Amino acid sequence: MKLHTLKPAPGSVKTGKRLGRGEGSGMGGTSTRGNKGAKSRSGYSRKLGFEGGQMPLQRRVPKYGFNSPNRVEYKGINLDTLQTLVEKLGSTTITVELLKSNGLVSKNDLVKILGRGEVKSAIQVSAHAFSETAKAAIEKAGGKTTDVPLAARKAVE
Repeated sequence: MKLHTLKPAPGSVKTGKRLGRGEGSGMGGTSTRGNKGAKSRSGYSRKLGFEGGQMPLQRRVPKYGFNSPNRVEYKGINLDTLQTLVEKLGSTTITVELLKSNGLVSKNDLVKILGRGEVKSAIQVSAHAFSETAKAAIEKAGGKTTDVPLAARKAVE
């Protein structure tokens, strides 16, 4: 044992500074909080978006337009995606459950079939909504479109 290898026993030395315990502690007076202001007071909690009394950004930026509370949000699936799914699976019937099981839509998504791409084979598609071009393209290829009933649609929402 040598002097330069001596260490205090574990747990015997406190590492934290004791705030507000007199000037001799080196952390007395203002307890490292500075002089005045909201941050120096007890009970202070930072409010989200607070900018020190300046008008907050979310109130400075102008608001435009209208957001409808009744908007129905659809997950769009294009015809080319359906065609690749048909080629991959070999199935000619496509339902919302099939799209969910293949990871194309989430469990609570409402599905709308959109018209990008083309369908080469006659397929039967069941979804919540169809665009006019998608419906026409599916029927032109000899397929059939089926809307999911309203009761099932409410269950998804």
